[in-house]
Amino acid sequence: MKPFDRRLLVYARDARTYIVLLSLAGIASAVLVVAQSLLIAGAISPVIDGTAVFSDVAHLIAWLVAVFAARMLITYWQEAYGHRAALRVIADLRQRVLQRAGDMGDRWLANGHTSPTVTLVTDGIEDLEPYFVKFLPQLVLTMTVTPLTLFVILWLDWLSAIAIIVCIPLIPIFMILIGKMTQSYSDARLASMQRLGAQLLDLLAGLTTLKALGREQGPRARVKHLGDDFAAKTMQTLYVAFLSGAVLEFLATLSTALVAVEVGLRMVAGHLGLFAGLSIIMLTPEVFRPLREVGTQFHASANGVAASTQIFDLLENEKPEAHGNTRAPDLRNNPIRISDLSVQAPGRATIAPAHLTALIPPGDVTVLRGKSGSGKSTTVSVLLGMVHPSAGSVTVGEIPLSDIAMDSWWKQITWVPQRPVIVPGTIADNVGAPMGPELAEAARLTGFDDVVASLEDGWNTAIGQGGVGLSVGQRQRLALTRAIVEARPLVILDEPSAHLDAMSERYVSQTVAALKERGHTVVVIAHRTAILEVADHVVDVVAEEGAEVEAAR
Repeated sequence: MKPFDRRLLVYARDARTYIVLLSLAGIASAVLVVAQSLLIAGAISPVIDGTAVFSDVAHLIAWLVAVFAARMLITYWQEAYGHRAALRVIADLRQRVLQRAGDMGDRWLANGHTSPTVTLVTDGIEDLEPYFVKFLPQLVLTMTVTPLTLFVILWLDWLSAIAIIVCIPLIPIFMILIGKMTQSYSDARLASMQRLGAQLLDLLAGLTTLKALGREQGPRARVKHLGDDFAAKTMQTLYVAFLSGAVLEFLATLSTALVAVEVGLRMVAGHLGLFAGLSIIMLTPEVFRPLREVGTQFHASANGVAASTQIFDLLENEKPEAHGNTRAPDLRNNPIRISDLSVQAPGRATIAPAHLTALIPPGDVTVLRGKSGSGKSTTVSVLLGMVHPSAGSVTVGEIPLSDIAMDSWWKQITWVPQRPVIVPGTIADNVGAPMGPELAEAARLTGFDDVVASLEDGWNTAIGQGGVGLSVGQRQRLALTRAIVEARPLVILDEPSAHLDAMSERYVSQTVAALKERGHTVVVIAHRTAILEVADHVVDVVAEEGAEVEAAR
């Protein structure tokens, strides 16, 4: 486990400024530590020797007070700025991980990466804060305070400096030995936390089904086992941290005591002056303190270091398939052509869709029809650029979709998935449109005006994550209303009537018809007759079982 990973400077820009300022603060701290010890020795030694009185050293005491105040201010600044820098770095890394996970696509997430990624960007990355606030400052002090104080001791008395140099390697040796143990425990703790998080996310997602079947108590033993395992791994990590602190404290104390005994005997024998002796005795703990604290704080921040290692590995090793840089053509004027499109289902000998050829003309309604598992949603994912074809191609106008920059492509698409994204806030916040005739007309077309009228607070009704507070059908109507208000040239609806009854299905038909009248190209995944009746083109999507990718080419 590396005490400092250079990739942090690459992926977290705010860390660079923090480390530079931290280095400057470390140099200032080193100077102040040396000044403090020399001022104390300079004020005490002449008084004890009888060569000066208190008034003679009053100015040194005044300087000593100023040094104390400066050290307190630097320590306060390090911790305060460290917390802010840590929060900025954590936010930056979290955004990068979420962006990379989104770029990897739905299939990568579905292949066992969703729950570990969620755990990593929530609890896992939060453990990085002690690394910034506690460990990095001590690491900088090790590179500034330790060599400077050792140099001053060498200037005062070379024998004491040699004694310290002999003792110093003991601390890093034990740090390395204990660090290897800590790495395995921290990695095991993070893996245990990810397993527990994955189980809880799965249970929350399927809780309604489990309750409907009367099986909600079934997973209790499994959750308890995972919770106990996580608690045990956490206690193992804490055990090593306490062990590390005790060992390092003992070694630092023993080394300081050896130097103090050596200095004291030479002072009694008259081979070392009082000023030099007092300075060395006070500076010796400052030589060992940063080394000792590095070991202690490193183990306290080891969980964050383990999480950051996974983050950097994800950002470096998991590469999404590259897209082109060509600006997307105007979808109001250019058709979309699907030519012999085939997509290999991951982990299965199935091609879905298989050999799909279709034309999506601008301004028309195109319905994708097929059995469950035939590849309709996969076809939409290909159109969105989130899944790459195993064979065949998609062209927009005369430009292959693979050559188009996705940002310019997505700016022309409105997508309503089977599970629309609804964030905590009010209904008006989720629609994202000002109150007015346009919003009222959109709500009328989708039937959402009846839903709003039935709510006490109307458009200002608060809803939770995922639309908690609304029924599944009401959430679908909300998503359709939002789609009309923010409609772009291409509107893709993934089974918009799946959660609606036959009476409510007419609202979907009205929505599709209204979008077409306004000149939008509409692609709908649908089975029901009402949607097929408003379609200009119906494309049958089929799958091919027991096939390989090569068979599709």
